[in-house]
Amino acid sequence: MSALPSVHTPPPSPWDALPSPVLLLARDGRAEVVNHAFERFTGLPAAAAAGLGWLECVAADSQQGLLAALRQPADFQCQARLVGRAADGAPREAWVDVAAQWDASCGLHVVLLHDTTAARQAELAARSRAEHAARESEERLAKFMQASCEGIVFHKDGRITDANAPACALLGHSLDDMLGRRALDFVAPERVAQVEAVMKSRLEAAYESVVVDKTGRRIPVEFIVRTMQHQGETMRMTIVRDLRDRHAALARIHHLAHHDALTGLPNRSAFMEQLDHQMQVAQRADGSLALLFIDLDHFKRVNDSLGHLAGDTLLQTVAQRITGVLRSADRVARFGGDEFMVLLSGDPAREVVAEVARKLLAAIEAPVHAEGRPISVTPSIGIAMFPGDAETPAELVKHADTAMYLAKARGRATLQFFDPSMARGAYDALVLEGQLAQALERGEFVLHYQPQVRARDGVLVGAEALIRWQHPQRGLLRPDAFIPIAERQRLILPLGRWVLREASRQACAWREAGLVDVPVAVNLSTLQFQSVDFVASVAEVLRETGLPGELLELELTERMLMEDWHEVRDRLGELKALGVQLSVDDFGTGHSSLGHLKELPIDKMKIDRSFVTDLPERSDSAAIARAIIQMGRSLGIKVIAEGVETEAQRSFLAGEACDELQGEAVSPPLSAQAFEAWIARAPAG
Repeated sequence: MSALPSVHTPPPSPWDALPSPVLLLARDGRAEVVNHAFERFTGLPAAAAAGLGWLECVAADSQQGLLAALRQPADFQCQARLVGRAADGAPREAWVDVAAQWDASCGLHVVLLHDTTAARQAELAARSRAEHAARESEERLAKFMQASCEGIVFHKDGRITDANAPACALLGHSLDDMLGRRALDFVAPERVAQVEAVMKSRLEAAYESVVVDKTGRRIPVEFIVRTMQHQGETMRMTIVRDLRDRHAALARIHHLAHHDALTGLPNRSAFMEQLDHQMQVAQRADGSLALLFIDLDHFKRVNDSLGHLAGDTLLQTVAQRITGVLRSADRVARFGGDEFMVLLSGDPAREVVAEVARKLLAAIEAPVHAEGRPISVTPSIGIAMFPGDAETPAELVKHADTAMYLAKARGRATLQFFDPSMARGAYDALVLEGQLAQALERGEFVLHYQPQVRARDGVLVGAEALIRWQHPQRGLLRPDAFIPIAERQRLILPLGRWVLREASRQACAWREAGLVDVPVAVNLSTLQFQSVDFVASVAEVLRETGLPGELLELELTERMLMEDWHEVRDRLGELKALGVQLSVDDFGTGHSSLGHLKELPIDKMKIDRSFVTDLPERSDSAAIARAIIQMGRSLGIKVIAEGVETEAQRSFLAGEACDELQGEAVSPPLSAQAFEAWIARAPAG
């Protein structure tokens, strides 16, 4: 068939690796994918073959039956005749076997074409020769047998009378070894009855079977059986077609249809089939399962900041780490994007499931080196149990998903089991999402301020601005009730800009009124800090409000410092040039190194409340607090402890020479008016 001029085609797909022509066809006959082997076989470029263009190669007498079969959502096999013109313009005809597999997950038939032109020509030649004189027929048949690349065997009354070289090579026997032997001797034992029935019926047929070669190796084949004249006698001719390449191609197609190309893990469709099967097994055995829904926190920022190659490397590494934690009997799949599913079988106890989840948290959050830099993400894991939490696979996935979102709402990088109250909570979250979009326009957000005092004498040295939502129906909501939703809706950027501007305005107003002249601290989200215009927006706020840069403190999490270290260092330098103070929030919970920290213009670091809660009773918490205080002193960085709730904690930290304190033991977060009243009662500096 004539080759058309080359056109620009998209990058190769996995189907292009297959040696056989492959099309992915919709039920209306439209081609969604055409691989390179189809282009080479037909001479029709992929662009021309797209949609219904591929039908140009199909003869009219084959089109109707083929399109009718495609309309049914089921596997099918048939033959088709292809037509076209060779490079010299002469008409050309080819016959193919069509093997179609229906893939319900994508609603397409995966169609594999096998060139049977030679076999078809053999059939026509055999019939034609039967009409000629016996001698002429024998000569032509002998030439064909030697020229054919497929095995041909003649047998009479079940005994082999002749075979060509390809048949002998396939079976590993010489012609002398085969002559006179029963044809059934070369057939796999479990297929003998089928082959014998065809032989006795004297019918012409084509069917799949299995032969056994001289070494005992089983070979899948297709038998095409005809009755014809050979050597002056009526006997049976069997074309023996080796199906190993076709089966390998079909196995590859099946793998591609059921596995994720990037990680090699089973995909969503395959996992749901496994989940359904495992639930049925567990139900019959009165057993239980645990489903873990894993979502990578803030994965999008990796793709946005470092590119998709770095994101792909991270996903591949995460897949390997998840698999490394699990037992061979457990199931893992990439569910889509940055989501993974893990299925624990064998009646796992709740404590065992929690321990596996904690191991997954630790394994996944360790930094990954990609593109020459460390990348780290944390997972949020939701867990649903069968049969306690669901009756169907879809319901089990839904409830694990609900638990995962609750884990995100509770600070991310954690695990959460499903309980029935979450279903109502998920509905409430949907309602809240709809209201959040208008809350900023309606002015429903307010700032509360929590005092920060000097540890040795309680003198006010700063205040942290904390956002609250004055919800018209639900009252005053804390950040953990709406910040995760704001991040999902990408409302965190306008919300963060509002907090920065409002905190700066209030600090400037207190300063001008002579009430207080201390820095106000503002928490930054990752999206806000990484936005391209962030430094310019800070400069604009300082200019608009008239607040000196040294009276604005920006709090970054330890993990944010590790995202892209060189870029972070440059951005912090630009902020310091504005006079802004910089602090590290939740210090001790990330993976920052002392070497990196000392090269950044950090003014203050906060001891995370998780290390303060058990002071002074727990020796490990006390040791960590002392180490952070000592580190800050050696680097010339002030240290503040947050979450100080008892006098014992306050006394311990002051005794260890911690610079500043913040928490309920000092004061809860206060409205601007209440904060002003607190100032009047606070110790004077």
